[in-house]
Amino acid sequence: MAAETTSPVGPFYDALHANYIVTLGDKLDSPTSYEGAVTEHLRVSGVYWSLAALALLRNEGEVDDLMGLTKPVAAATEVEDGKKNRSAIVDWVFQCYDARVGGFGGNCSGENPHDAHLLYTLSALQILAMANSLDDERLDKDAIVNYVSSLQNEDGSFSGDEWGEIDNRFIYCAFSCLAILGRLPLPDWKNHNTQVIPGEKPIIDTYKAVKYIMSCRNFDGGFGCVEGAESHAGQVFTCIGALSIAHSLHLLEDADLLSWWLAERQCDSGGLNGRPEKQADVCYSWWILSALSILGRVEWINTGKLGQFILNCQDDEDGGIADRPMDMPDVYHTFFGLCGLSLIGHLEKIGNKEGRFYRQIDPIFALPTDVVSRLGLKAQVISNAGVDVEKRLRLHSVLHIPMLGT
Repeated sequence: MAAETTSPVGPFYDALHANYIVTLGDKLDSPTSYEGAVTEHLRVSGVYWSLAALALLRNEGEVDDLMGLTKPVAAATEVEDGKKNRSAIVDWVFQCYDARVGGFGGNCSGENPHDAHLLYTLSALQILAMANSLDDERLDKDAIVNYVSSLQNEDGSFSGDEWGEIDNRFIYCAFSCLAILGRLPLPDWKNHNTQVIPGEKPIIDTYKAVKYIMSCRNFDGGFGCVEGAESHAGQVFTCIGALSIAHSLHLLEDADLLSWWLAERQCDSGGLNGRPEKQADVCYSWWILSALSILGRVEWINTGKLGQFILNCQDDEDGGIADRPMDMPDVYHTFFGLCGLSLIGHLEKIGNKEGRFYRQIDPIFALPTDVVSRLGLKAQVISNAGVDVEKRLRLHSVLHIPMLGT
């Protein structure tokens, strides 16, 4: 069933958004920046959101020139020790590597990295993937694999770090990290365990992790952060994304139920919320659209109204996208707003109209599709009733599941 939809109307501030992203780092590094202080602990993820956002608007060479991904660039203001250049982002990422455990922290203080966490380890690998630097000799892949493996619990769940918080987000992070490194073992559904080379122990028990995800599914079709927790759109993406990476979407025998729950998140404004009775927020343009894209049901929402909501959240003076109209923009919502416009095809339409080439976002790995293709990453998506999946998804395996009533 396709929702009635119309094309979004209004300007798209390409140049403003690009400038907002490029100049954000210097603003956050200012000693008087409140935003910089309160986000210091997650700077690696912030840099990933910035790079991935700009990567949708500009090609690889332009991103490197503007952001200094693999080479130093001039800073807008004088940085530490009177230097005029900012070090390459890739070099800074490696300064955030916590050799004590084998993962990446969210930032570093001088030469001292913050404690490693799965969230920041994934963000670091995503940055290195966009920089085509996964073969950098400084990247200890075996240590990272061992770090990820060490965080799996007996019930199949994953902790985010050594302190033990459990959340389905961390299963998605673990699967993504190992997939990017080419080390993820897939479940063996015939023998009810995880594929493994004879005589070797599996890196992680993917089969048990997938079973844990399914134990967190609720009566409404959604997923919570742990077993028995309330359904939440963000958790739905991490669970569906993890099932996709593990080629286990066949477990969603009633994908329509989940898709209805996701479609019902659309508000009168056209935006999407994360739970019933909550306000719309631009970030759910990613969390919900990505899941619907994997499930083959993007048309179940009014994409035109959603696109209009995202455009209404743009800052027409300084660039960037906010959580909702008239609020202050931030890079988190800028990235996910651009993802939303990409997933409904509106970014491509803008590019065709204005003579620009905009890269597309992959709804599973949250990386530009050309990067996913270059890395050979292959997950799983659903095709309904034999309908072809959209072009961006054709590099993944396709699972054919009939819709209700077919």
